[in-house]
Amino acid sequence: MPPNRIFLTHKHSKVIEWLGRHPRWTFHFTPTSASRLNAVEGFFDILTKCRLTRGVFKGVVDLQAAINCFVVDHNQQPKPFVWTADPDKITAAAARGHQVLTSVR
Repeated sequence: MPPNRIFLTHKHSKVIEWLGRHPRWTFHFTPTSASRLNAVEGFFDILTKCRLTRGVFKGVVDLQAAINCFVVDHNQQPKPFVWTADPDKITAAAARGHQVLTSVR
């Protein structure tokens, strides 16, 4: 990949065509440094690795039961999410991102 090149895959013609055929789908974009979403993604990674990978589920109800059991077990020793990001750095990164996106258009 060439340096300093931004690929906007969501603007690719095939993606636009697909979205045209599937009007119920909408893309929602978040900054890559969205810490709360990273925490959620981390939880789903743990769920996948610890409970779902190589699991055998006879149906949706069985899968839902496995997920619910994992959540109950996981919540026995909760660890609160602690915000560690510097808000000024996040704001500066968002401004840089906006500037780059504006220059691409």
